[in-house]
Amino acid sequence: MKALSINFWGQTKLWWVVLVVGILLVLGGFAYWFWPAEGYAVASVLFGWLLIAAGIVQLCVAAGEDRPRGWGWWIAGGVIDMFVGFMLVRSVILAEIVFPYFLAIVFIFWGVASIVASVSTRSNRYWWMYLVNGILLLIIGFFFLEAGYLQNMMMVSFLTALAFIYWGFTIAMTSYDMKPRVKE
Repeated sequence: MKALSINFWGQTKLWWVVLVVGILLVLGGFAYWFWPAEGYAVASVLFGWLLIAAGIVQLCVAAGEDRPRGWGWWIAGGVIDMFVGFMLVRSVILAEIVFPYFLAIVFIFWGVASIVASVSTRSNRYWWMYLVNGILLLIIGFFFLEAGYLQNMMMVSFLTALAFIYWGFTIAMTSYDMKPRVKE
């Protein structure tokens, strides 16, 4: 009997689109790191557009003909990302006020999803990496809740740059796990 290699996110031919979204998030994070004062208003709108793009990619992956395992998480994540993205793009003033809370929602959701992925893929060799990633994403989400409560713009700026970079690398690594394997 052949051993099956099943991952939580599934495999798709569109893995490279997920990789591009990860790279864009990393580039956005480094840009925000170097220009934090100018970037607070711009970052909320930029992050909104990136969330809309990420949401569209997630919905496309979930709706593809080779619907991956865990496609419900992709749909839920895509809808949440697009909702948050449209709210951030809609009004700059609203975006600046609620920016940390929206980011907290997104990171807490992806932290929980990554922890669930680690539990469901315990038979895989690197299942613990999903667990560590989920815990780190939850911590970042809770830091955003604290920063939003204090309305500390510099803390939100630093966390946003860090979160963009970390989340981009996470999405890029996940995309390689989604790449279809060549059957032997």
